[in-house]
Amino acid sequence: MALVVAQEVPTSSIMAVPHGPVGVGMARRRMREELLASGVQDTVVDDAVLVLSELLSNSCRHARPIYENGSPDSVTPDAQDTPASVRASWRIDAQGRLTVAVTDGGGPTRPLPATPSVTARGGRGLAIIRSLAKDWGVRDTAGGEVTVWAALSLQGAFATRVDLTPDLPPSLTTGAGVPGGRPPAPGFPDFDDLP
Repeated sequence: MALVVAQEVPTSSIMAVPHGPVGVGMARRRMREELLASGVQDTVVDDAVLVLSELLSNSCRHARPIYENGSPDSVTPDAQDTPASVRASWRIDAQGRLTVAVTDGGGPTRPLPATPSVTARGGRGLAIIRSLAKDWGVRDTAGGEVTVWAALSLQGAFATRVDLTPDLPPSLTTGAGVPGGRPPAPGFPDFDDLP
């Protein structure tokens, strides 16, 4: 006889992560694990993790962390070893949207998509978020905290963003007879199938 244990799968999560590169990696790993455990499609998880990475990276680069009482001066001597943090969160709503958000202490400017030069090393984060998300925005709180959020669809995210299937030969869309329905790697078409 097998024992089956029911596990409640979360539909939301909030985490405080260090304000810096270490926090980005921590949040990415936790979000990936929790979304996959919730049954979210791999492609949606990949998009959500990328959006979270961009939001956290922007927060680290352009904004202040959240301090316990609102300012860096409020850090007590006992809390000197505790790194300043930002909040990363996600939730799945009843409409089938996954909202990813990062809350920080705000910065000198409002988050706006940029148009960087071809050689620029940065400045593409919000443009990436805008292309992956159904919607995104910025919300301010009375305490000076700023939340940047992005909403992704849980349904057919990649397939609707980039509709590749009409141009693919049948051997790639059907799995080419490979067990599991996946084409062999690399997924090059059979030249006989091309128009």
